[in-house]
Amino acid sequence: MIFNNPHRAIVHLDLDTFFVSVECLKNSTLRGKPVLVGGSSDRGVVASCSYEARKFGIHSAMPMKLARRLCPHAIVISGDFEDYSKYSRLVTGVIADRVPLFERASIDEFYVDLTGMDRFFGCGVFAGELKTRIRKESGLPVSYALASNKLVSKVGTDEAKPDGRLEIPLGSEKAFLAPLAVQKLPMIGKQTGELLRQMGVETIRILSEIPVEMLQNLLGKNGTELWRRANGIDESPVVPYQEQKGISTESTFDSDTIDIGFMLARLVRMIEKIGFELRQQNRMAGCVTVKLRYSNFDTVTRQATIPYSASDHVLLKKTRELFDSLYDRRLLVRLLGVRLSHLVAGNYQVSLFEDTQEMIRLYQSIDQIKSRFGPHILMRAAAIGLPASR
Repeated sequence: MIFNNPHRAIVHLDLDTFFVSVECLKNSTLRGKPVLVGGSSDRGVVASCSYEARKFGIHSAMPMKLARRLCPHAIVISGDFEDYSKYSRLVTGVIADRVPLFERASIDEFYVDLTGMDRFFGCGVFAGELKTRIRKESGLPVSYALASNKLVSKVGTDEAKPDGRLEIPLGSEKAFLAPLAVQKLPMIGKQTGELLRQMGVETIRILSEIPVEMLQNLLGKNGTELWRRANGIDESPVVPYQEQKGISTESTFDSDTIDIGFMLARLVRMIEKIGFELRQQNRMAGCVTVKLRYSNFDTVTRQATIPYSASDHVLLKKTRELFDSLYDRRLLVRLLGVRLSHLVAGNYQVSLFEDTQEMIRLYQSIDQIKSRFGPHILMRAAAIGLPASR
């Protein structure tokens, strides 16, 4: 099927069982075995699992204790998020070298806009060669689907796994989605899925046949969007990766200071602020920058790449290291700033390999309270009592 303007051609690329695949590159004896990547303690969680482990009913975010019970002979690896970040950047580079417009949707997912490519090369051929190139240069398996929009291509990729490819011809989007379970549609969580199940709505075809007004009454604005998705409609654009901005904050002191304790406390408050913003946007940062301005207005900065994270304790550790290496003049300081950049979409939980379920729930609870009552309602003890910044 040929895709021509004004119709779009969107490819969704997904690195199969990404964390596990990286571990298999590092240790080939893991191939073909049930592998779990995540917190190694019983209170940890599964961040990723091999297809062999999935046969036992294991899935990501499952408590590690339960996963071990389901598959006692599974191989558990604590994981190295720095390695995963390195491979993610490698794949990003491969795509960036060959594609003019792509979106990095997460650490292991990409959307590529190939609209108009059939005039010169052929979208299907190009997508296939891109898949081969990623495998050759990174060693990682990748699945993809080519469709007329992001929604259908993402659902298609899930159907193409593992290490597969799929093309959904223009005009067949609704027919492709129809026989699939409603849970295959993005935005349908447990609560909405259970509600639809109670109504007898088990396939996307049945969902697409429900009058949009009924779904609006049932789910509000989300009902309209759900109806559109069930009918294969999605105009959301591919957001260029280069346009992803960083999140930053600065603090100018009321009086210049050399009080290191005060400055570190200010850094804690700033990280808590922008870390919360990061998690609210469902993003992770891959780079931290600390900015320092002396009383004579000399300004210095230092930055470092980090394993993708949105967890305050991870960001604070790197921020403190950067500050310690940056503040070497022992002069009065008038301003501090922190910037998080190299942003990718993703849930902060995936970096908590050695954290417990309690730690994950703690972050969730803190963010829920901050969302309801304001970001300053909760803060670390080190940041309490600081005067307001200018």
